Amino acid sequence: MARMIRYCYHISEVNAVVSGKVFGIIACCLGKKWRLKPSKPKNAERSISWFKRFQYDKERDSPSDARNVLLVIATLIAAVTFQAGVNPPGGVWQDDGDKENPHVAGRAIYASQISPYYVFLLSNTLALSASILVITSLTYRFPFHFEIWVATASMMITYASAIFAVTPRTSVRFRYLLITAVVPFVTRFLIQMLKKFRKSKKRAWSHKLSACDQEVDGQTGQRV
Repeated sequence: MARMIRYCYHISEVNAVVSGKVFGIIACCLGKKWRLKPSKPKNAERSISWFKRFQYDKERDSPSDARNVLLVIATLIAAVTFQAGVNPPGGVWQDDGDKENPHVAGRAIYASQISPYYVFLLSNTLALSASILVITSLTYRFPFHFEIWVATASMMITYASAIFAVTPRTSVRFRYLLITAVVPFVTRFLIQMLKKFRKSKKRAWSHKLSACDQEVDGQTGQRV
């Protein structure tokens, strides 16, 4: 009887130890799985996820989709800026002024405020020129790309003639507008040249490294 009691007591101890170890392992696994992460503000997470969701992703978005989106945006900017240049804010004077309020019919009313009108013309011309650069770049080597180039060049000439017609000669120096229109094209050209220069430098360094490796291998082969 005493042996049976000892045997049962020993079995109960073993079961308690085993159950304790199993419970510890389960608790450890659950603790790793459900470990609390540092909480972030919900608004910040929403703003970050919303911002990342609409970013360009190479694995998700194809180049044709990106090109179509850029074409739509560039076309919209070109249309808005062209219309703003041809029909300036405030309209044009309908008649000639007098000595107290001198102005010429057909000139922009907004041009009477020289500094704001200057900023408007420079910014509008820069936006139009940049959008035309995007359009011509994205349609390069496409069907009728030469006709697109002719159309965009004609649109720029029309814009320039409208600006010259509605802007008083004393308000704006037109050479600054010409420089502003050329800025996007020159900037893109310089960026492309810089990329080519970097690629050529990398190739030269790789050739030098390969030549050095070959020399080292030749010297080690001769020693052996």
